[in-house]
Amino acid sequence: MTDNPKSPTGYRVLKPADLEAAHGLRAFALDVLNGLSETPKRLSSRWIYDEDGSRLFSRICELDEYYPTRSEAEILRNHTEDILNRAGVDALDIVDLGAGDGRKTDIVLEAALGQVKDVRYVPIDISEASMQGLVKRTGAKFPRLKLGGIVGEYFDGLHWLSHGNGRRNLVLFLGSNIGNFNKVQARVFLRQLWEALNDGDQVLIGFDLKKDIELLLAAYNDKQGVTAAFNKNLLKRVNRELGGDFDLGAYRHFATYDVFSGAMESYIVSLKRQTVTIRDLQSTFEFEEWEPLHTEYSYKYLQRDIDDLAAKTGFRIVEQYYDNNGWFTDSLWQVEKPSL
Repeated sequence: MTDNPKSPTGYRVLKPADLEAAHGLRAFALDVLNGLSETPKRLSSRWIYDEDGSRLFSRICELDEYYPTRSEAEILRNHTEDILNRAGVDALDIVDLGAGDGRKTDIVLEAALGQVKDVRYVPIDISEASMQGLVKRTGAKFPRLKLGGIVGEYFDGLHWLSHGNGRRNLVLFLGSNIGNFNKVQARVFLRQLWEALNDGDQVLIGFDLKKDIELLLAAYNDKQGVTAAFNKNLLKRVNRELGGDFDLGAYRHFATYDVFSGAMESYIVSLKRQTVTIRDLQSTFEFEEWEPLHTEYSYKYLQRDIDDLAAKTGFRIVEQYYDNNGWFTDSLWQVEKPSL
């Protein structure tokens, strides 16, 4: 992996034999086929984030109703100095799992450049196109910063990184991305994260907390309709990449809160009985009037849920950082592994 910001790319591409097949158009097509063949129908939110989807999500983050981005940025502005102090090292890799547009990560990087003697930024992303843009933007904004991005699966990148040098890792998993997993999936993901890291490494995880339901509903049903366009971008992508004929005007976005599971749930709802043909799948799919197509879960947490999740996955909670409203927390965890 190069850590020279002047290098031609500024990132390394990890290419296991099945990388292209697992994450290219074939995977998208198979997921669409499986999801639309199920009852109830579903499409994974992972496919929303093409170029258009990423642009729309950046707009969502600026909406008055969407509190998570502002809340977490407030936490990072107020507490990054303490977070970096708790790493307790002079040489630190800041590993970013899902940087998005990078605005919140920039808060951490700016502080680290003034506080840590030897800091390197290591974003990990499956998309080489996304990595190219991120490395270019970050390198231009922080010309003194060492850059060593990795194109690959999160855990492939972490395994390679953690066993390739003796540097301490601070892993960022911000933005309440953990909320896209149900409780079992979150536990599996975090245990895999624990296994990929070294003893003493730390992870900063963003958790959106349970709160007034009206605040949640407003955040996922904004008045400008940006979230609706973001959700329906899944249908646009099927049309563009797989030869689908979804009529976007015949569907509406709907988001609601499940008080039993503690999750915001997002759907695309058919407004009439209709048939959709997807050319590349050589398939048609029937939608009934008002039939929902599930697209996303966003689980919300209580502090006891966070405590339990850390305890069951091998981490020790070092500190909890909250915004002033108590709506969001960044939880700093440390990997603890028994001595061999």
